[in-house]
Amino acid sequence: MLAAAGVGAAEERVYRFLVGAREADAVGIAGQLGFDVARVHWLLSSLHDKGLVGRAAVRPEGGPERYVPMAPDAALRPLLLRGHEALEWARRGVEQLAEEYRAGGRRHDAGQLVEVITGANVIRQRLRQMAYGADEMRWLCKAHPVALAAAENDEEWELLARGVRYKTIYERELLEGPGMVDNVARSIRAGEQARAVGTLPVRLVIADSSMAICPLVYESREGLDGAERAAGPADRAGEPTAAVVHSSSLLDALIALFESQWAAATPLHVTDSGELADFDGSPRPAVHLADDERYLLSLIVAGVADKAIASQLWVSQRTVQRRIQVLMQRAGALTRTQLVWQVAQRGWLA
Repeated sequence: MLAAAGVGAAEERVYRFLVGAREADAVGIAGQLGFDVARVHWLLSSLHDKGLVGRAAVRPEGGPERYVPMAPDAALRPLLLRGHEALEWARRGVEQLAEEYRAGGRRHDAGQLVEVITGANVIRQRLRQMAYGADEMRWLCKAHPVALAAAENDEEWELLARGVRYKTIYERELLEGPGMVDNVARSIRAGEQARAVGTLPVRLVIADSSMAICPLVYESREGLDGAERAAGPADRAGEPTAAVVHSSSLLDALIALFESQWAAATPLHVTDSGELADFDGSPRPAVHLADDERYLLSLIVAGVADKAIASQLWVSQRTVQRRIQVLMQRAGALTRTQLVWQVAQRGWLA
């Protein structure tokens, strides 16, 4: 029972005997417990060093040394505290050794650099674990994902409120899916930095710069909900398979891929306006864009079709075209291509 305090089984028997006898010498203890006298002397010396026994104040003339027990609460508390400190030190030591072991294994075994996970639920759970432990999340969101629907990604808004940074690049086809425009607008208003491109090379999620999840197999799936967001596609058996990439040169390459896509993507805006400058740097009057105009321009620049924009904004396609004509007039553009060029040059979405 006292092993946690660093007291051995034989020592505990001697101490318990003294607690009951109140006082005894080594010969008497040995006779009662069936121990060798020399061993009892050694045990008493150890118990004395630990503060569990003391020598009797009165020693019979010419008689053997007699021992008395110390109060258990006063004697054992310091031992337990030292034992707790030793266990904590050992725990930290084990964690450090385990990390060194894993790091060494990754250096010598490429299989430990990449962990393969299968199943939508497994991928979804790993994504959420990554998000709750990260300071920054970076997403490449292609169309037709299968593991985590945007409507289920409630933790993003919770984490944005906590200060976790989200940088997301959306593929154009994904933005045209049902409900995605409203979903993206809500994310941007909550603090997400969002951009759009025509196509993305991969699906990818990066947590800080320590871990990434990306698909292993690409398969075309018909009839999937375009509002979904996922880390990987489904294989032909219907189960998505993804790779979890740990710190390595491979992870560095995935981070570089994201940053190159981010630099080339078009920003998506739903708020703010300010003073602008012409493409030659000369000052020009401030152009104030309404929130809906800025968002509409973002979708136009991203290449989203009029029909998709209309369905997401709950207006007719003719209304979208009329609003685009108004923006073209304000920009002095005769075509949509000129409008996109003027938007970029004037910094209306900067």
